[in-house]
Amino acid sequence: MKAFDYAAPASLPEAVGLLASQPAARLLAGGTDLLVQLRSGRKQADVVIDVKKIPELNEITLAADHSLTIGAAVPCYRLTDHPAVQAHYPALTEVASWIGGTQIQGRASLGGNLCNAAPSADSIPLLIALSASAHIAGPAGRRSVPVEAFCTAPGRNQLTPGELLVSIHIPAPPPRSGAAYLRFIPRNEMDIAVVGAGASLTLANGVIAAARLALSSVAPTPLFVPAAGDSLLGQAPTPAALEAAAQLAQAAASPISDMRGSAAYRRHLCAVMARRALELALSRAQENQ
Repeated sequence: MKAFDYAAPASLPEAVGLLASQPAARLLAGGTDLLVQLRSGRKQADVVIDVKKIPELNEITLAADHSLTIGAAVPCYRLTDHPAVQAHYPALTEVASWIGGTQIQGRASLGGNLCNAAPSADSIPLLIALSASAHIAGPAGRRSVPVEAFCTAPGRNQLTPGELLVSIHIPAPPPRSGAAYLRFIPRNEMDIAVVGAGASLTLANGVIAAARLALSSVAPTPLFVPAAGDSLLGQAPTPAALEAAAQLAQAAASPISDMRGSAAYRRHLCAVMARRALELALSRAQENQ
């Protein structure tokens, strides 16, 4: 591993200034991806900027309307242990508990999972289903990007030179809404999804009033499928309607073959996992009065 300098700014302006003055800098939140990449030579750094001392990046804020803001460096275990997040975002605490094992969850963050931009990332399809946005700071000020637009290619994202992810914001879940993320993996723990699906549904007057669906491991980036959600609007929440949406998700996928499964197998799983995620989201929506 190439030698690098280390910096630990205590404020957001200080971190932005360091990033702007150090073109070969890398940001460290949990380090569970970065340190592996540096040691393998996949990434290089002249300086590693540790952001864990910046308060704004380490806060979990649940507003009065139950909208949620998660600092980019908040480790997963804090989400799984947070009673209010457990109560209002059960699918989010499930996903946080599936990222690696217990030791990884003590360091890894949803912000790091998002910035790593892996097509197989477990948290991103659910964040997309929850209409989350990425809040970014840089030399030109602040901006917000929908999570579905944040990843641009495998390992690449919307951040421009000098920018960093500050937080992830999730709007308040409407009444009678539910969300879910499911994945198919060869082992029960610490494996990469062959296919994953994140879904959210909102019910009103006996029909589906809103729906979003996203997939992992079946495209160059986590895949938002607007057509699948749109197909459910105004529909009664029947098995046939959910299956039709799942078929649209399958049609939108462009999987590849690798050591975890063939493209044909992944394409089959797209419909299976999408339907199951929609069914679980529907069940939770029906429970939330």
